[in-house]
Amino acid sequence: MKAVVLAGGYATRLWPITKHRPKMFLPVGEATVIDHILRELEIEDRIEMVYVSTNERFGAEFSTYLRDSEFEKPQLSIERSSAEREKFGVVGALTRLVEREDIEDDMVVIGGDNLFSFDIADFIDAFEMWAAPTIAAYDVGTPENATPYGVLELDDRCVVGFSEKPDDPTSSLVSVACYGFPRETLSLLDCYLAEGNNPDEPGWFVQWLQERKSTHAYTFDGAWFDIGTQESYLEALAWQLDGESYVAESATLENVTIGDDVYVMDDATLVDSTIERTVVFPGTTIESATVRRSIVDTDARIVDLSIHDGLIGAHTQLSNRQGRP
Repeated sequence: MKAVVLAGGYATRLWPITKHRPKMFLPVGEATVIDHILRELEIEDRIEMVYVSTNERFGAEFSTYLRDSEFEKPQLSIERSSAEREKFGVVGALTRLVEREDIEDDMVVIGGDNLFSFDIADFIDAFEMWAAPTIAAYDVGTPENATPYGVLELDDRCVVGFSEKPDDPTSSLVSVACYGFPRETLSLLDCYLAEGNNPDEPGWFVQWLQERKSTHAYTFDGAWFDIGTQESYLEALAWQLDGESYVAESATLENVTIGDDVYVMDDATLVDSTIERTVVFPGTTIESATVRRSIVDTDARIVDLSIHDGLIGAHTQLSNRQGRP
């Protein structure tokens, strides 16, 4: 069995934080987003090879990451795009990867920007038991919350209805970016695209597929985060921190109030400040400031300001103190 981790997005909703780094490299606890996924795939004996699918723009970053990582299974597979406007779409990129890597095995596909509380081994158990297309599914609470996702209707774990991003969802059960495709269904990716269908979101392919092949849903409780926005990233971090906050040993704190869900990285300096539900990247200085629900990137400097819901880019200088950056 092969696995594909989709890591080709440009994460424009998280710019400037992700303008020059893949969002899969954002820290969540003591590991990055993609670390959590690759670690489970590494220990799963049924997975022989892991293809990390990314774009040309971030190819060098992923190459360095995989070279220096603890993982042995991942292999980089690069799609030929370097900007948002050149994207093939997720389904298009996946189809090209299957062709490029000559995959002829059962395949598990996982969105590299997703965190979930279930074990991937449990998902594979269900996939093998059904020997049919399988999708992970999560209850988001209300139909209103389901609007941005693919919405499922089930009959005893069998998908009998699927609607991608409906205006009026009939269910609160949504598709999560974790899919199992038997080897005999891989050729249907080409058929789907040849018919002129939407190449972007995989949910459109699932909607098309479940009308042609018996498709099952692996449902789970617990937690799921689709890390595409500032709020979803901070929620994922809060879940991983479990009500605590983390401050690196090399960080400097002087007269600082640290609230819940704060993550402070190496060599940051915080003085006379209050920090809540915020990620502070390495080398950043925050002085005489209040920062809440924000992400402050590497080597930024914030002085004498109150910032809420901020996305502060690397090396940014913000100050309300006259004559001092």
